[in-house]
Parts: sequence; C-alpha cells; structure tokens
Amino acid sequence: MLKTFSLGGVHPAENKFSAGQKIEILPVPEQVSVPIAQHIGAPSEPVVNKGDEVKVGQLIAKSTGFVSANIHSPVSGKVFKIDEVLDASGYKRKAIIIKTEGDEWDESIDRSEDLVTEITATPEEIVKKVGEAGIVGLGGATFPAHVKLSVPPGKKCEVLILNGVECEPYLTADHQLMMEKGDEMMVGTQILMKALKVDKAIIGIENNKPDAIKHMKDLASKYEGISIQPLKVQYPQGGEKQLIDACIQRQIPSGKLPIEVGAVVQNVGTTVAVYEAIQKNKPLFERVVTVTGKSVSKPSNFMTRVGTPLNQLIEAAGGLPEDTGKVIGGGPMMGKALSSTEVPITKGSSGVLIMPDKIAKRPKMEACIRCSKCVTVCPMGLSPYLLSTVSDKAIWDRAEEEKIMDCIECGSCSYTCPAGRPLLDYIRLGKGNVGRIMRSRTK
Repeated sequence: MLKTFSLGGVHPAENKFSAGQKIEILPVPEQVSVPIAQHIGAPSEPVVNKGDEVKVGQLIAKSTGFVSANIHSPVSGKVFKIDEVLDASGYKRKAIIIKTEGDEWDESIDRSEDLVTEITATPEEIVKKVGEAGIVGLGGATFPAHVKLSVPPGKKCEVLILNGVECEPYLTADHQLMMEKGDEMMVGTQILMKALKVDKAIIGIENNKPDAIKHMKDLASKYEGISIQPLKVQYPQGGEKQLIDACIQRQIPSGKLPIEVGAVVQNVGTTVAVYEAIQKNKPLFERVVTVTGKSVSKPSNFMTRVGTPLNQLIEAAGGLPEDTGKVIGGGPMMGKALSSTEVPITKGSSGVLIMPDKIAKRPKMEACIRCSKCVTVCPMGLSPYLLSTVSDKAIWDRAEEEKIMDCIECGSCSYTCPAGRPLLDYIRLGKGNVGRIMRSRTK
C-alpha cells in the first residue's frame, strides 16, 4: 500500500495540463525588475547603483543577516534605477531595475552541459557556497537553503528528504525538472548529504508521476544511499511536516522544526540549484515556471530569469485567454491572485495559473452548518472553523491557545467548506496579528 501522511488532506482535481511539456528557455527580457526581498527573512541590501554595468550572475544585493539571501543579476546590462515596483503581494517594494544589453555571463560560471560528479568541497564549504549563491527553497516557501543546512548544536540530521511531490494542482515544474535534470539532481542530493553528514536520502514523489518515479529509480540505483519513495496522491503532501510523516512516519511537535525528528527537507528544484552552485559556480538567478490554465492555448514550463515580467510568460504560452477571471501566482490552493500581469518573477514563483471567469468566482458565503469537514481535512489537526471565528472577532489570546501559528495555510479547509466560508483568509489575518504579538514579547 502506498504511503501518505496520517492526518487530514484532500484530493482536488489535478489538472496537470503542462505535464510532459519540455522546459523551454524563455528569451531574455529587455528589462528586469529584481525585488530585494525574494525570501523569508531580512531583505537584501543593494550593492550596485544607478548607471552600474552588471553581468549575468554578478552579486547585486547582499544578504543582511543569517536568515537572508544574496541576489544576483539575471541579465547583463546597466542598472536603470533602484525603485519601488508592484510585486506578487500587491504592494510596492524595492527592486533593482536593469536594462538588458546582450547576455554576458560572469566568467567564473561553467556554462557547459558536462555532468560534474566529483564533489571536492567540504561540508563547511558547501554550506558557505550555497549561502553565497543565494539559494532558497524553490518549492514556494523561499527559506534560505544555507540555514536549513546549518544544523544547530546538539541536533543531528539522520535523513535528507527531497520534495518531488508537487501536490499543488496544475503545477508541473518540478515534475519536468526531474525528467530533464535527474542526473544533476542525484549529484545535488549527494552534495546535500555531504553537507548534512548523512548517508541516507529519500526522494518523495506522488504516484501520479509514474514516469518520474521510474526515471528517478533508474538513476538512484547508481548512487549509494538514495532511495525513491512513491506516495499516494494526497494534498498537501508537499508540506514539510506532511512529507516527513509520509516518508519516515515521524511527527514534528507543535512549533518545532524538522531537525527535531532528525530530518531536513529540500525541494528537488533547490537540489538542482545546489548542484549548479557547487559544481558549476552558478548562483540562483533563473528557475522553471509553469504557465497553465483550462483555457490557456499552450500550457508550458519555462526556464525563466528572475525579474522577468509575468506578461512575457503569458504571451509565450499563447496569450491571455478571453475568458480570464483571475491570474494567480502559484497554484489554486496556496497561490494568490495577482493585481497586475506586470509583476516580476521571483525565486519563489513556481507557476502562473490563469483561471477562467466561470471557476474563478468564489461561492456565496453562507452560515457555518457545523459539519466539521474543515476539521477532518486539516493536516495539522486544528479546528479551522474556530480559528476563523476567533480571528474575525479579534480574540487573539484564544487564537494563540488554539495553535493558530501551526496552520500551514494549505487551504484544505476553505476548499472543502460547503458553506463557502473564507476560512483561510480569516486564519491568515489571525496569524499575522498573533505573530506580531508573540514577536513583541521577545523584544
């Protein structure tokens, strides 16, 4: 029997229209807007000024703390200005705007296709280099990768788990990356194992990707300590806590991190980026982005430079359909509707979903019927109806007591609610307020 996580979960329609579409390299844009906050943690500090000439892969913004990330130029050209631009959050944030001239890469980057299998870097050098390369979690959470690789004193990592689940409907970027960059992924896995000083790695892949499971199993047979774990299709299996539960049947205590149960989780896309950083000296400035939707004429997977305007990807996928109701950054469950198609692609942009008007509208909100479906599907064992109510009424002490900060914002509760209640919206509001209160106590 296929494994999955033990608590809750849903199975939305998969709609993987772009599955099997080879990764296309998107043309370099004429201008990029590179936000300085593309990761969890402190924003980066620009190290370039207006008028400076930059090359592809050159450092343009430096991390400002341990939980922060360097940012590198995705194009060659001249810094036009440093200004505020609208990003996926709907707010204007500081970004470095570069006008493209040619495509001149930093000379230290190895651009050859040759697979480099020999790992000469020490564990400490790997962690340092991953930090310098600005690598963050490419599954969407954008947590700086070097932080995860820095195991706290007194803790020990026993197993590395790679997330190849891609449980979010519509998205296929990770699936296609496994099919096309499997060898690099295997070497990247060995690099991460060396950094963490572990001899065991598990790559979790859901059973709706049989081609990826077979391909990765064939490749893993040549590498010691790497195994493939096929998983039952269940959303949100890509969440760290759920994936650890599914792969090694260990549950992370409330408020704790995966290292508490001896595990570190990295996304498969992050793993390829680690390979490129360590073996090819290539920092993170591009990623695979799925552009898809029921009415999209050419659902695609694009290798896209960070800072590329969203509308360039939409045009490359056949343009905006006439019946478009919403453009979503990410997938339908955890993604957010965008206010503009000119927002830039960032390190955390896994997909662009174009939803037809018919299915983009939210249902009319009715009174809660006390059916407890939201409780049944919550993968964190919470009571979403209650958290939503106390957030609406601003009863923050009760929200904290009911462990609102444990919510992973997967949206399973809103998805399953027959009364059409925006449970997650209220919970997000509550989390923001409770988080602020908790942080104020530690100052």
